[in-house]
Amino acid sequence: MKSTICRGLLPIMVLTLGGCLSTNAPPSVAVPSPAIPAAFTQGSLTTDRTLPDRWWQLFEDERLDALVESSLRANADLRVAFANLQGVRAALRQANAARLPQPILESSGAIDNPSGQPSAANVSASDYDVAATISWDIDLFGRLRSAALAAHADAQGQAAALDGVRVAVAADTVLAYVDLCGATRNGAIARSIVAVQERNLRAMREQYAAGEVSPLEVAQAASLLETSRAQVPLFDAGRANALYRLATLQGLAPTDTRMPMVNCVAIPHLTADLPTGDGAAFLARRPDLREAERKLESATAKIGIARADLYPRVNLGGALGLLAGAFSATASPLISWSFPNQAPVRAKIAQAEAGQQAALAGFDSAVLRALREVESGLASLRGEYVRNVALERAKEEAGHYVRRTNARVRIGDVSPLLAIDAERTRTAAELQKAQSDLSLAQSYVTLFRALGGGWQPMSQPLDPTKPIG
Repeated sequence: MKSTICRGLLPIMVLTLGGCLSTNAPPSVAVPSPAIPAAFTQGSLTTDRTLPDRWWQLFEDERLDALVESSLRANADLRVAFANLQGVRAALRQANAARLPQPILESSGAIDNPSGQPSAANVSASDYDVAATISWDIDLFGRLRSAALAAHADAQGQAAALDGVRVAVAADTVLAYVDLCGATRNGAIARSIVAVQERNLRAMREQYAAGEVSPLEVAQAASLLETSRAQVPLFDAGRANALYRLATLQGLAPTDTRMPMVNCVAIPHLTADLPTGDGAAFLARRPDLREAERKLESATAKIGIARADLYPRVNLGGALGLLAGAFSATASPLISWSFPNQAPVRAKIAQAEAGQQAALAGFDSAVLRALREVESGLASLRGEYVRNVALERAKEEAGHYVRRTNARVRIGDVSPLLAIDAERTRTAAELQKAQSDLSLAQSYVTLFRALGGGWQPMSQPLDPTKPIG
C-alpha cells in the first residue's frame, strides 16, 4: 500500500523539485564596456559634428546620390542578407511558439464488415474517434526561454549584419564613382600631355631638319611622347572597370545596356570639415560591433539551453473527445530525465561556455579593429591632404620651370635638352597631383566606411525574390 502511494506521489514530488529548482534561469549577458574614446584624434580636417546618415551627400553630387540610392534598392548582396534576416526571424517565431501549448485535432472512422465472421450478426458496425489533444512543455528550467533568447539575439545579429552590408554597398558605390571620376580626369590630363608633346616633337623635328638640334634631342622628345601615350590605356581600363563595378552594385550585368551613362570629370571633394561624431555614437553606428554583441548574447543564452538538460523535462498532456463512441477525457504529466548519465549534458555545457568565451573575444576583437580602422583612416587622410597640398605647389613650380626654360631655349641660352627635361618634370607633377586628388577622395570614403555611416534608413524594403537586373 505504501509502495503504491509513493509511486502515485512521485510525479508530484518531481514537480515540487522543479519548482524549487526553477531558479535555474538563463545566464545573464555580461556585455563588456570597451574603452571607446569620447572623441577621435581630431585634426584640421575633422570636426566632432554628428555624421549624417547619408554621408555621401556631403560631396554635393546629385549623380552620386542617385547611384547610391539605386544600389541600396537593388544590390544582390543586400537581397541575400535580407533573405537571411527573414529566415532568422522565422526561427524566432518558431522558438516563441514552442513555449505555448500545442493543440492537435485527431479523427478516425472505420466500418466493420462481420459477414466473414460466422459467430457475429450480419449487421455492419462503425467505429469513430474524434479527439482534441494538447501538449505543453511547462519549461520549468528555462530551456525554451533560453532558446527564445538565443533566437532573438540571432535575429538582431542578422539585422546588424544586413546593416553592415548596407554600409559596404554604399561605400563601394561611392568608391567606384570616385574611381570613375579619377580615371576620367587622369585620362584627360594624359591626353592633353600627349597632345603637347606631339607638338613639341614636331617642332623638334623641324629644328633638326634646319640643323638647329641633334638626333639626341629628337630621340628624347619621341621617348617622352611614347611614355606618355602608354599611360592613356591604363586610365581607359580603370574607367571601364569602375563602370562595371557600378553596374554589378546595382544588380546589373557589367555590360548591361540598362546601366545609365555616367559622365564624371571632376573628382568629388568635401566643401566642409569631415564630421566624425563622438565615440558613443560611433559604437552605436558600427553594425559589426552590434552584430558581435548580439552573438555574445546568443552564445550566453545557449548555455542556459545546455544547463536545462541537467534537470527533468515535464510535459503536460491531455485529450478530450469521443473515443469509440464514448466521451472520454485524460490528462497526465510526461517526465523525461537523463539522470544519472549526465556526461553528455556536461559536455554540451562546456561547449556552450567555450562558445561564449569565443564570442566575448570576438567582441573585443571587433572593437579594437573598429578603433584601429578609424584612427588609421584619420591618419591616412591627414597625410594625403598634406601631400596633396605639396604636390599642388610642385605642379605650379613645374609650370614655371617649363615656361622659363622654353624662353631661354628660344634665345639660345640653354640646350633644348633642358626643355625636354622641364616638360618631363611638368608631366610627372600633373599626374602625381591628379593621382593624389583621387587618393584623397578614396581616403574620405575609407574613413566614412570605418565610422559606420550609411545604413539607416532604407529608401524602401528589399525584395529577395527580385531577379538580378
